[in-house]
Amino acid sequence: MSHPATVKRQFGHRARLALSPAEVLTLDAQAHAARTMWNLLHHWWTMLPKDKRSLAAADAAIRQARKDIDWLAVLPAQAAQAVLKTYFQSWKNCWDGRAGDPNFKARFRTAMSIDVPQGRDLNIIRVHRRWGMVNIPKLGRVRFRWTKDLPVGKRANKENRITGARLVKDALGWHISFRVQTLEAAPEPHQGPQVGIDAGVNIPLALSNGDHQDHSRPPRLPDGTSDRDKWLTPKEKAKLLRLERDAAHRKSFRKPREKSSRRLQHTYDQIKRLRATATRRALDWQHQTTTYLARTYGVIVVEQLNITSMVKSARGTVEEPGTNVKAKAGLNRSITQEAWGRTVTMLTYKLARYGGELVKVPAANTSRRCHACGFITPGSRETQARFVCKNPDCGWSGNADWNGARNILHLYRIGHVVVVPAAGRAVARRARRVKPATAR
Repeated sequence: MSHPATVKRQFGHRARLALSPAEVLTLDAQAHAARTMWNLLHHWWTMLPKDKRSLAAADAAIRQARKDIDWLAVLPAQAAQAVLKTYFQSWKNCWDGRAGDPNFKARFRTAMSIDVPQGRDLNIIRVHRRWGMVNIPKLGRVRFRWTKDLPVGKRANKENRITGARLVKDALGWHISFRVQTLEAAPEPHQGPQVGIDAGVNIPLALSNGDHQDHSRPPRLPDGTSDRDKWLTPKEKAKLLRLERDAAHRKSFRKPREKSSRRLQHTYDQIKRLRATATRRALDWQHQTTTYLARTYGVIVVEQLNITSMVKSARGTVEEPGTNVKAKAGLNRSITQEAWGRTVTMLTYKLARYGGELVKVPAANTSRRCHACGFITPGSRETQARFVCKNPDCGWSGNADWNGARNILHLYRIGHVVVVPAAGRAVARRARRVKPATAR
């Protein structure tokens, strides 16, 4: 009897920590020590000759620094070794062309984090329906919010276990991100239908079958400008506006190069918490929506978009100033807030888990082609939300995003997809010639 195929799955799970003020100060000190360790290691590495750089020498330098400097010793030894490992990995990514050179980590622009590389040191147990306990080095037992079943206790084994964790601090406090490894049965091929998705601003995700995914929050205000805080309630928006006015008023009294007052810093912290709340809600909507799509459809077709080029400023230069700069800036903010790239990333790994497939097609003319007749005529896109075909023999009109989604699905069905080789940039592949006059 043959055993079913299995696949190893690695994912992360983030949970909120319940810390006392003293525990928060302890973790803050460890995070600052980890950041300083990185900076000292970076200076040491760049100042030494190339023939004297080695992993063993860096390890010895870190051990000596933790002995000589008391406030560096607050960082656990394993976390210090994780800093060294991450730093060397960053150089490997640089040499392989996947990232730039490692650089200095500033105090106020760097996310505070501490790595716990060994999962066996966490000793996770569930003490309540909503709470669990985790052991953090040099801090002790700490409660965290239990929102997902984790492979702990009797459920943990060699294949299903927690391999490590990372402590991360944002505007809403300290969180712990578990690194989970599981062994699951390989999914059967998804038998769901095919669907094309057009990512937009008016409709976040427009589907070719009309099952559009909208977060029921208007992307633009009545005056046409972008609503930066669409994920906040009216009461939260009013509070944010009041805090921004207070911050601007208090900042006007600060002299150049003078340190911010505690009151001004407290106002900034309140603004950051509201912004982080909006970001958290947007991310939650993305996760729920992409999970629904991955469970429903077997093949999802999206555009191959160069988002970096799409959100470039239209300001221009002094000699050749741009036009409609303010409108383009609002559109760029809306595109950035929708996070199309993150949506595609979520769909990629979730479809693989449920047995589906994500396919990319070229984005050229998908928003300007009429899906009914196949013709591309100038001026068909009357507005951002409405498409009217200028072909005298067609005259179809309707939602522009839905029209683009139909075109995206049609490109996949005729075999005009984007393939990504093992090395090199993505290229378009056409299986057979497109017939523009065919109805679909």
